[in-house]
This record gives sequence, C-alpha cells and structure tokens, in this order.
Amino acid sequence: MEAPKRKRNSAEYDDDEFDTFKPPPPSSAAANGGIDLSLLEALEKSQQNPVEALDIKTVKKLILAFERRLKENIAARLKYPDQPEKFADSEVELHEEIEKLKILAGGPEFYPELVNLGTIASITSLLNHENTDIAIDVVGLLQDLTDEDVLEDNDEPAQVLVDALVENNALELLVQLLSKMSDSDPDESAAIYSLLSTVENFIEVKPSVAELVCERTKLMKWLLTRIKVREFDGNKQYASEILAILLQSSSVNQKRLGQLNGVDALLQAVAMYKSKDPKTPDEEEMVENLFDALCCLLMPLENKERFVKSEGVELMIIIMNQKKMCYGSAIRALDFAMTNYPPACERFVDVMGLKTAFPAFMGKATLMLPLSKKNKKRYKEELEERLVSLVASLFGGILRGSRRDRLLSKFVENECEKIDRLMELYMRYSNRVKLEAERFDQLELDDLEMDEDEKYNRKLEAGLYTLQLIAVILGHLWTSEHPRIRARIDLLLKQQKLTKEDVKDILQEYHDNIGDLEGPEEKERGQSKIQRFISAF
Repeated sequence: MEAPKRKRNSAEYDDDEFDTFKPPPPSSAAANGGIDLSLLEALEKSQQNPVEALDIKTVKKLILAFERRLKENIAARLKYPDQPEKFADSEVELHEEIEKLKILAGGPEFYPELVNLGTIASITSLLNHENTDIAIDVVGLLQDLTDEDVLEDNDEPAQVLVDALVENNALELLVQLLSKMSDSDPDESAAIYSLLSTVENFIEVKPSVAELVCERTKLMKWLLTRIKVREFDGNKQYASEILAILLQSSSVNQKRLGQLNGVDALLQAVAMYKSKDPKTPDEEEMVENLFDALCCLLMPLENKERFVKSEGVELMIIIMNQKKMCYGSAIRALDFAMTNYPPACERFVDVMGLKTAFPAFMGKATLMLPLSKKNKKRYKEELEERLVSLVASLFGGILRGSRRDRLLSKFVENECEKIDRLMELYMRYSNRVKLEAERFDQLELDDLEMDEDEKYNRKLEAGLYTLQLIAVILGHLWTSEHPRIRARIDLLLKQQKLTKEDVKDILQEYHDNIGDLEGPEEKERGQSKIQRFISAF
C-alpha cells in the first residue's frame, strides 16, 4: 500500500478545489505556561549565525548544551512550581536547544553516539513534560531524526536510534501524548499529524514496532475512535493509513483489533460512503485505506465471523448496488470475507448477492471511475480479477443444497451466457500467460537464464492466478454433471480449438504449486479438490 498524500482540514477547500493541505500553522500563543514560542521562532529566523559543520565535537557540544538546559528547567520548575514566570526563561532556552538538535538529522552516522551518551532517555522524558509545547517540540525532533529521506542508506544507525527510543518507552509516551491532544487546537492538530508520522517512521525502520506499539499502548483504540468521526480531515486520513499499516502484515494485530470491535468500527467508517462519493482525491485515499484495513482485518477466521454478524455482507451489497466509487472496494472486501468461509458465502446468496454480483461479472455494470484510477482499462481488469475470485470463493463455500442449485442456475440462464463470459476471460488470460512464457523462451535464447520459481512468479503477475481460478470454476461446473453446462463447455472449447487437456494442464500446475501457508492439512485438502477436477475432465 502506498502511503497516500496527506492533507489537512476539509473545511479549507471548496468542492472543486483539490489543492494539497498543509499542516495547520502554529498558533501565536502557546497552550501551556503562558510562553509565546512563535516570537522565539521569528527571533531565531532573524539571527544569522553561521551553521556549524557537523562532526563528533559539534554533536557532543549540542548534547551537552541540551542536557544543561534540561537540568536548569527541571530545577526551576521544582523550585517555583506555582510561579510560571520564574521558569519561563528556562523553558524558552530548552525549546531553543531542542530545535538545535534537529541539525543531527543531517548526520545519521552520529546517532549511535547520541545513544551512547545517554541522551535518548532525556529526550523521551520530555514527551511527558508539563508544558505540552515542549513535548510537541520533541515530537518534531523525533519526526526529523527518523524521516525516511534522512535515513536512506543509513539502516544501521537508524536501527540503533529506534531501538534506543523503544527501549526508553518512546512508544508509550508518544501515545499518552496523543491521547492528551485535541484536533480543535491548531497546534495540537499539527502535532497529532507529526506524531503519527513519527510512529510510521519507526515502523519503516523497524517493522516489529507495528506489533510492539499495539501490544504496549492504546494506539489502536485511539485510531478506531478517530476514523469514526464523521467529518473528513487530514488527521482522519492519516489515522486510516496508520491503521492499514499496522494490520497489513500482522495476524496478531488483525486478531487484536478484532477483539477491540474493530470490524464493526471499520464497517461504520465505510458505511458513510455507501451512497455518496469522496469529494477529493485525498478523501478517496482515506476510503481506500479504510477498505485496505478492513480486508486485512478479514484474514483471521474469527473476524470473518464478526463481519457476517455485523451485517457486513449486506452493507457491501448495498454499496455495490449504489454503483458509487466504493464499488470495487466492496467487491474486494466480500472476496476476503468469503474466502475459505462458507457462512459468508451462504449469507451472500441469501441476501440476493448473486443478483448484484453477476451483472458485474458479465461486464454490464455502469461504474464510476475512482478519481485515483487514471487507467480505466486496468481498473476494469482489477474488478474482473476480483469478481472471478469471488465466484470461485462462492463455489468453494457452497457445495450442496438449494444455494448450490441457485449458483449453478446462474450459469444456465440466458443461453449459458455466463459460461460464454467465463471462456472469454479464459482465452484472454491464457493468451497473456502464453505471451509471458514466450518472453522467457526469448530470454533463454539470449542466454539470460531464469529459475522455475521466477518463471512461475512472472506468469502469476501476467494473470496466471486468475486463469487458474477460471479453470477451478470450470472444474466446479463440470463436476456438477449438468448436461447443458457440460455441452456448453465442450462446444466453447472446440470453437477455440482447445480440449479438456488444456484445462487439466492449468489445474495441474495450480495443484503442484498449492502452498502450505494454511498448514499441511489445508494444503492436502486443496490439492485433493483440484485432483477431483482433473480426474473429472
């Protein structure tokens, strides 16, 4: 998932204006301690001090000055706890030193020195400072130090820094600070954005932080609350992105969010768009993030069950019927919910899902192209691939009874037009895969060898997986032993100068490459099902 462009408050633009949001400007007065830091910013800009070359001596000098100001501020606050004017100067001086530390982002190679000198503990402690402005300063510093552009080609120093920050409870302190801040305050709204960016930076450097931050903090709970806010703004968009990042490769986080009622929260968030479209590309990015998160969340079996109980199947069908921009995303969510989960397939048939899905499968649905999808042809292909997967899931989940009969009858009605469509897709994807295979042959003639795994992966990218699913659907249709269905498949194969052996070859390759990600028993079950189709053909 690509990181979306992030924007600010939706009130800042008209419907026809898609200018990029910028973080809200800092307010003129600080929220805490009565200190106006904006005056200091102006003063700093007016000073023409020469920039010191960054070397180990400069690094130590910066750290020493920072530690001194921190010590003075702690002493002043302890001595005059009820007299802000007595520690105001030390607060301003501390702010100055934090700002100066940002120069370290220009030399990530010095991060290990920063850690060795014990400065990380001092920096992270300020995230809990009584003056929220100081805590926000530290968020800005951490964001700069861990910025993706800064850390490019500096993996090891970045790891050292993030490890030290995590060890010194930066994650816990950041999320505690997050819970104290409000979007209604412009400074704090900008700080929320910076804080989420910092968390994302941590995960970029150290992917295990994605699980750590959910284990140790209430970040997930905060994100769920944030995405349920009706009004769109930049921070809601960023919250949706972080949620998707946390879920995309962690089954632990997927299960944890499910236990926090995350399925219902995400359904509520996407339900806002069941009958309306996002107004801007950024709002559309947010909706895509929400559906990405929902699809990740639907990987564990227990969350599929929650999805069905929360009437997620019905909501997705409503979204499809509205034919708005979320149409394709709803199909994707249904596909995730129905994969290896018969109750979702049964519910889909019971609530008239077949009537909604098959016009789309036939390519008859009139769809609105999402703003972010510039290539209409590729968007339609993505929908086709997802619909093929959905139909394959239906056949895999509904094996007998009246629901199975209703599914099969769809392929008989209107002169078997859906089998015709299936064979049309079969030929298109088969040709694409053959072209890719011909490229391999040419590469080998040019002495550029590829191993079998690489060849198989390249064929998958060319559409082999969709072709395999089409062959699986043909297998289900053939083994139904319905005379009209078999006659139609035979006729279409002959028209295309193909035989059942061609379908068997595709099924055999699929059979041989079924992995054991779901465990050896699931692999064996899957292979035996495909073997039945091969034998039947």
